[in-house]
This record gives sequence, structure tokens and C-alpha cells, in this order.
Amino acid sequence: MRQNAIIRIEVIFLNSKTYIETASTVAGITLKHAAFPESYNMALHSCHDEMAIIHNRKQLANALQMDLSQFVCAEQTHSENFHRVTIDDIGRGTTTMSNAIANTDGLYTFEKDTVLCSFSADCVPVFIYDETRGMVGAIHSGWQGTVKEITKKMLDHLIKNEQLNPQNIHVQIGMALSQQRFEVDCDVYEKFAALGYADDFMYFNEATSKYHIDNQLTVKQQCVLAGVREENIAIDRTCTFNSDEGFSYRQDRRAGRHLSFIYQQ
Repeated sequence: MRQNAIIRIEVIFLNSKTYIETASTVAGITLKHAAFPESYNMALHSCHDEMAIIHNRKQLANALQMDLSQFVCAEQTHSENFHRVTIDDIGRGTTTMSNAIANTDGLYTFEKDTVLCSFSADCVPVFIYDETRGMVGAIHSGWQGTVKEITKKMLDHLIKNEQLNPQNIHVQIGMALSQQRFEVDCDVYEKFAALGYADDFMYFNEATSKYHIDNQLTVKQQCVLAGVREENIAIDRTCTFNSDEGFSYRQDRRAGRHLSFIYQQ
């Protein structure tokens, strides 16, 4: 599998973006597009018609020359929890939330041809891979996940418990709410300030009396603190609020969700 898979995503399904395409690792994110059911919403937990979501997921699976039963989805709760996906988990959460991996916002696996998924609409999607060990990971880091340091904690676990060499870990940070649009009150600002390393990624707007926080750069700093080389970290600075291709919860509380996917082949 599947040299032409990414071409098919970008040509047939123009509402998807490729982040990683190597001989062994593929990753990307679906995009909002009015031509598809529910604008290509991928979230069973935030939809009008579950069958439309399953249809959209099957379209993505077909584009990747995979089967939807090879996907793995979690019940995201803005937690710091992560889970190692084994062969017994494959297919969970793909057509129903009832068997999704519970209360989990980070997934990683050493299994091939297993598509790890995360869902976002302003939150930061994080893709992790180490091709020397055959590991891929997906994290959903909303602001709550960021202040709970889910990305750093999962990386620390991979390095300490799975014996990954941080020099070999690569990270892609996906499209998310921009600092311009992520304005918050003092309570959220204080949680980021308490991290001790996010001050450079925040500013105060005196005109609105709001703080603005760069969640993506905070997550990037967590990767660096975990030992990932800065040159191995890439960021998509597309703002989900400003982009016509973005689902934004801040813009519309009924918004659908992007699906971020990563797998090794």
C-alpha cells in the first residue's frame, strides 16, 4: 500500500490535506467542503446524521485504499489519557461511539495498516511518528489537554516506557485556532501561565481585556521539552476559524469535526 493513495485524496477528495507521505508513514487531515454530506464532517459525537458521517469516513477509507474497519477512534474528553492501540483495538469507534476507546485523547501503535484518528474543530491535532521503530501516534490537544500536558506526557511515556529515541521522533502539528482568534479570560490565561514555559506565546489585548494564546506553539514547546529536536517539528499555521476549509467550534458551536489520520504501511 499505496503509492497513489495520497494523490487520490488530493485529486478526488480535494477537501483533504496531506501532512506526511514517506515510504512507511502517511498522515493528513480532512477539510470542510460543502459538496459532501454535512460538509465532510467526520464526528459521530457532533453530527445531525450518523449515517452521513459513516459515509464520509468510508469515502476517506476508500481514498486511502483501506477499509473503515482498519481505523481506530477514541471517545475524546479533553483528558491527559493516552492508549497503546493493539490488534484487538482495530475497528473500535468507527461506526459507533459505543465501542470507541473510552476517555482517551492520545493513541499510538506499532501495528501496520492501522489508521489512528483524532477529531478537532479548533483544537490542536498532533501527529507523532518514529520510522526507526515503526510507531505512529495521534493526539487531540485542546487548551485543556495542553494545560494537562497530554503531548509531553505521551512523548515522555514513549521515550521512557517504549524506549523510543527522541532524536528519531518527528512531530507534525496540524491546523488549529490561531492566536488571533483564541481569546480567553484570566482563568484560562492563568492555567497556561502556570506551565512556566508559555509566556512567550501569550499577549494581553487592552482594547478587549482578553488574553490571546498560541496553543500550537505551546504544544510545540512541550515536544521540545520532551526531547524532540526542533527541526523535527512542523506546524500548519492554517486557522480553523479563518479558513473556509476549517471547522471551528468557536465560530459555530454546532460545527462538525476534522478527522486527522496517521498510519504506517
